[in-house]
Amino acid sequence: MADFTLRQLQLFSALPEHPTLSAAAAALHISESALSHAITELEKVVGEQLCVRRKARGLQLTPAGQFFAERARALVYDADELASALAAERGELVGPVTIGCYTGFANTVLPPVLDGFAAAHPKVTIGLRIGADDELLPQLSAGQLDVAIVYDMFLPAGLSSREVYQTEVLAVFPQDHRLASQPAVDLADLAAEPFIMLDTAPSAANTRRIFDERGIEPNIRVAVPSLELVRVLVGRGMGYSLLMWRPNYSMTTLEGRTVAMRPLRPRAGATSVVAVWPEQMVLSSRAGALLDHLASSLSDDYPPPEAS
Repeated sequence: MADFTLRQLQLFSALPEHPTLSAAAAALHISESALSHAITELEKVVGEQLCVRRKARGLQLTPAGQFFAERARALVYDADELASALAAERGELVGPVTIGCYTGFANTVLPPVLDGFAAAHPKVTIGLRIGADDELLPQLSAGQLDVAIVYDMFLPAGLSSREVYQTEVLAVFPQDHRLASQPAVDLADLAAEPFIMLDTAPSAANTRRIFDERGIEPNIRVAVPSLELVRVLVGRGMGYSLLMWRPNYSMTTLEGRTVAMRPLRPRAGATSVVAVWPEQMVLSSRAGALLDHLASSLSDDYPPPEAS
């Protein structure tokens, strides 16, 4: 029987997430020499070289090391779940949960997690990663996330999912826009005006699909990768945009200007924000409780104003 410790497995399973040994040591709150020693001791136990450590080229796992890291991550996860199961018998949640969240709605989705859920379950350690789908989904596949909170659009096969809240695409324009007083707007009435494009995945592809379905070519003035920058530019009167409705969302931009959001006529882009995880993975009790809290915190705000 191999004589290695759970701590060694925890350290090694985290290595694929970091380009260098020093970066891994900093993230793991351990000295570089201590981490290097732990790896060396682990290699002695298993009788294999698990990684190549070169200062000029960073940290590179061998094929055996990649296999070992994947299996070590599974063992660490099982150990965490065992401890959590014992804690659940006492009526409490204990241990880590790491969630990824799409950048565009992180400001509205994450506050209930970091406030209400964290207060209700103080022994749960919450890890966060924020990014676009093309960043979050590979991290989910690599086992670096328990769940990813994303739009239910263009998702690959092999994922389990749970709805967090429903949403749809709305037109966004300055408060004094000629159509701001209308309960809903036709995209054709906006087509000639300058369009401010949110250029992130999957928002950009969904926006293009909406225009294509109406046979309209948008007059794109600028494409930017930041939701708040889109809102600031719209608030300045530089154009209009199409954005998903979000719960708990202010109509005031970072510059203090006000924008208006109105449903499209006909309605467009109806979808859901969902939590996803690999089909072969059993969702932990901590992640399940977090999603329960999130759904109850956000779902009551739908539909958006004037959309019913």
